[in-house]
Amino acid sequence: MQETIIERTVRKTLNQTVKTLKLTVNSQEHSVMATADTPLLYVLRSDLHLDGPRFGCGLGQCGACTVHFDGKPIRSCVTPVGSAVGHRITTLEGLAAAYHNVNANPSAPAAGGTKLHPVQQAWIDEQVPQCGSCQNGWIMYSAHLLATIRRPTDSEIRAALSGLKCRCGSQVGILRAVQRAAKAMEEA
Repeated sequence: MQETIIERTVRKTLNQTVKTLKLTVNSQEHSVMATADTPLLYVLRSDLHLDGPRFGCGLGQCGACTVHFDGKPIRSCVTPVGSAVGHRITTLEGLAAAYHNVNANPSAPAAGGTKLHPVQQAWIDEQVPQCGSCQNGWIMYSAHLLATIRRPTDSEIRAALSGLKCRCGSQVGILRAVQRAAKAMEEA
């Protein structure tokens, strides 16, 4: 009799070894117990209690789980935690500290007392979120965009954020917030 997909998945999971993995998240070293293929998102939320990255689709399609992996945005729901060992992970909680080059303290408000990242401040100023479920991904991708292109055009902003999903229609506010953040970063 042929093994079903569920049986194969359960057998594979039971045969994996839980290991101590060392991660650098928001400039802090952490040791976590997990199998190497556990989604990074699960470790960030369940073990490190970081609520910025959200579970959206679980398939890497919506972007709600986005974190920066050595400065570049990735979807943490489809990234195995084992691949994060030896790399720098930045979540929404550590974004301001990373921008201001301050050692992150995710339990302190505004990343250890520093100012917010210009994108985070623009999100507040423009009152972007409606439901807020997807905002983590939009903020993390916008921060990466502005780190690579200081004064992006509307079409460059749309292209950089094109793979993200928002069901409640915050896209116009998001565009205004990215433009505002770009201007604030240019003036700083």
